[in-house]
Amino acid sequence: MNYSNLETPIGTLMIVGDHDAIHRIDFPKNGRASKPAAEWSESSRGAVSDALRQLKEYFAGKRTDFDLPLAPAGTDFQRAVWRRLQEIPYGETISYGELAKRIGNPKASRAVGAANGQNPIPIVIPCHRVIGANGTLTGFGGGLPIKEALLTLESRQLSFMASK
Repeated sequence: MNYSNLETPIGTLMIVGDHDAIHRIDFPKNGRASKPAAEWSESSRGAVSDALRQLKEYFAGKRTDFDLPLAPAGTDFQRAVWRRLQEIPYGETISYGELAKRIGNPKASRAVGAANGQNPIPIVIPCHRVIGANGTLTGFGGGLPIKEALLTLESRQLSFMASK
């Protein structure tokens, strides 16, 4: 597994992948980059290189979707939720209940929330776009300030693009 760190407006992200796919993106912990596993090599080759480029473009406001090979580890249910997350358009939000409906199980909003919280590839699989039914920001693996920052970035960029 290869990893590389990326400085972003929300802190240092650690992107982890192999030659074929991205496996995870880790948010900073206590203001510091996550620590890599001992067996990982610091390298921006393969899919990590593409992820670094696309994430830089995203934070610069030049990318609204990602085109990366992904290999998130999870259960069949989690992977179904994560596939649906990728269908939420840039700058838009939906509720956990709506996400549960979209996976065909409208009563599973809590399970959907749990799967959302286990997403190993945040930002690229946009779990930050899921909010509470009443429109409030709710749980996020990177913390609510990061969720708010990502949604604000997307909202500002959409406003900028609409004004052109």
